[in-house]
Amino acid sequence: MRALERILSGEFVNPATLLGVIFYALMFLGMAWLSLRSLRLTLVRLEGGLLDRTTVKFLQRMGDALIWALAVILYAHLIPELRSLGTALLTGVSVASILIGLAAQSTLGNLVAGLSLLLYRPFQIGDLVQLTVPAGVQTGKIEDLTLGYTVIKTPEGDEIVVPNSVMASQAIIKSSA
Repeated sequence: MRALERILSGEFVNPATLLGVIFYALMFLGMAWLSLRSLRLTLVRLEGGLLDRTTVKFLQRMGDALIWALAVILYAHLIPELRSLGTALLTGVSVASILIGLAAQSTLGNLVAGLSLLLYRPFQIGDLVQLTVPAGVQTGKIEDLTLGYTVIKTPEGDEIVVPNSVMASQAIIKSSA
């Protein structure tokens, strides 16, 4: 009877109470999980038709990050105690992001180059390419393309991890065979 009184009094849906916090946390986790599942199923259906495998992998990674970030932000905004903390954190994060941005210029350059490679598609996963690396000219198949780097597998079985800024800035021979 006491549980029924709590439900009827709105304690479960009041984000200022412990039960409300738990209720909304579970609700946001469930919604995020359903959104992730829907995104993955949609992308799997689009693969091969409208989208290639490289684009699907990229969209899945970006979608995952976006959905989780959105769930955390909305949850934090809903809980009154976290809302006031968010304002103070926003100020600190702003200063930290400037410092991190300056310190991580090469990493951010790789991310921008990764977006460029995904947008312009000079090559895709599975393509045979030839490029110059510190060890000399190498030929291999594109195994993976992430935001930060491209993985190329040589015929000998070696994996070459090349930053996307290098992939975007150098001439690469794309073989048809």
